[in-house]
Amino acid sequence: MLEKAGIPTVPVITDEFTSTAREMADLWGVPEFRFVTMPHPLSNLSTAELEQRANELVDKVIELLQTGQPE
Repeated sequence: MLEKAGIPTVPVITDEFTSTAREMADLWGVPEFRFVTMPHPLSNLSTAELEQRANELVDKVIELLQTGQPE
């Protein structure tokens, strides 16, 4: 909904939910919608491990915001 309103958005999901995210994008009428994935699960990660994963995604998020395409 934010993308449709012209607000650049980059959802971050775990790879377990990739097909669900694509289906939801289709249902919402934005089949080209892009997102960034990280390995599943997250619940067993420490704060430091979660921060490390987030830091590893920063470049992908920036690239997607700038170009609309992941690296």
